[in-house]
Amino acid sequence: MNDQPESQAPAPAAPAAEPDPDTPQAGTGAVPLPPAAPALSPSALEASVDRLAAELLRERRTERRWRIFFRLAWLGLALAVAWALFAQRARHVSAPSSPHTALVEVRGEIGPEGEASAELLVTALRDAFRDPGAQAVVLRINSPGGSPVQSGIVNDEIRRLKALHQKKVYAVVEEICASAAYYIAVSADEIFVDKASLVGSIGVLIDGFGFTGLMDKLGVERRLLTAGENKGMLDPFSQQTAKERAYAQAMIDQIHRQFIQVVKEGRGERLKETPDTFSGLFWNGEEAVRLGLADRYGSLDYVAREVVKAEDIVDYTPRENVAERLAKRFGAAIGSGVVKALRESVTLR
Repeated sequence: MNDQPESQAPAPAAPAAEPDPDTPQAGTGAVPLPPAAPALSPSALEASVDRLAAELLRERRTERRWRIFFRLAWLGLALAVAWALFAQRARHVSAPSSPHTALVEVRGEIGPEGEASAELLVTALRDAFRDPGAQAVVLRINSPGGSPVQSGIVNDEIRRLKALHQKKVYAVVEEICASAAYYIAVSADEIFVDKASLVGSIGVLIDGFGFTGLMDKLGVERRLLTAGENKGMLDPFSQQTAKERAYAQAMIDQIHRQFIQVVKEGRGERLKETPDTFSGLFWNGEEAVRLGLADRYGSLDYVAREVVKAEDIVDYTPRENVAERLAKRFGAAIGSGVVKALRESVTLR
């Protein structure tokens, strides 16, 4: 008989639970899924749409305001430019018809650019001579000179207008009336100065620079190709030949003779010529009167009151308009200024 107890059969295993699909299983490498977003209620969705629509509407309104602003700004600028262009022409239409002294200012360097150009001065002179109320025309001059071409145009036009309208012209010198400015002044019937004014400088020059020595030191080679033997004459980067110098000297000597002839015609027997008169020297007002370069002392008010006998003074001088100021402000004059600084020009000085 077997004394050992019989071995009991193992209990059946409990059935395995099915894995939760949202629970990561070891060794499977599965990535858990994010929780599902809660569904928006109809009221929250409507509020979001309202906010989006309000933002879009605000942006559209801001964009429309800026668009209107820029359109108005451009319209205002266009109107200002148009007004500036036509105001100068209409300025003298309403000039007083009562007796007055017409004033034209000659200030600064005389040249094709600026307020002392022949174009602007001739326009002002014509307006002044045509006005029946203008008893005489006064040129108030404060200029060191400039272009012989521009001053010659003004001189010729003054003499033509004097003969056409039978009106007197008087030149009143303030600080300085030299070179091309004096070229204009001698077209007047009389020249008035202050004792300390500077008058004269009847001469011509061509100025420039030569860079050939500097280029040799820097090792810079000038490569200039010309079609024409003298096309590169007075080139600052090339050596000046004796032939070029002689030609340039003959040219300015001829312009000087033209200047002298204009002075003699304008001053006539009043001019007391000396060896220095046409040498390019200048004198103060006292010496200018003594030498016959000027007639007497006097200011603008003195001439209007005592000579013209019309104390009211009407200024016909052209002024820089708004369009020109805007152009200069935005740099339109920068390029011309650089070219002018680098370019050689014939100048009466």
